[in-house]
Amino acid sequence: MLALDREDGQTPGTLADRLGVRPPTITKTINRLQAQGFLEKRNSIFDARQAHIFLTEAGRDLIVSIEKSVKKTEKQALKGLDKKEQKTLAKLLARIEANLTNEEIVFIDDEPETEAETKPDAKNAAATDADPATATKVEA
Repeated sequence: MLALDREDGQTPGTLADRLGVRPPTITKTINRLQAQGFLEKRNSIFDARQAHIFLTEAGRDLIVSIEKSVKKTEKQALKGLDKKEQKTLAKLLARIEANLTNEEIVFIDDEPETEAETKPDAKNAAATDADPATATKVEA
């Protein structure tokens, strides 16, 4: 639904590609959300074999509700972290996601990391190579 909120009227195939799922999966999801009144299918004006998926008003209302809930949860989850820590966390999570999806990550608003920042120094090497269960914290 969020993908449609960003760009309404996508085809099921486009949605499947953008969400990284197979077409049968997106078809089932579309049918379920349509039955709940959140989406509607419309035939293409150019090709009657092709359908486009649109959010209904109920779907848009649900997205607003979800976004409010997400903001509340993010606020609770990030409580006690300053802006720099939040930015670091976001970078680390983005890197993990990129690793899992085999994508390269580029941070737009940051300076490129230097080799020294990406490799552990000799002082911290023992701590990073140690068993996490027995490792002690090393302060720089």
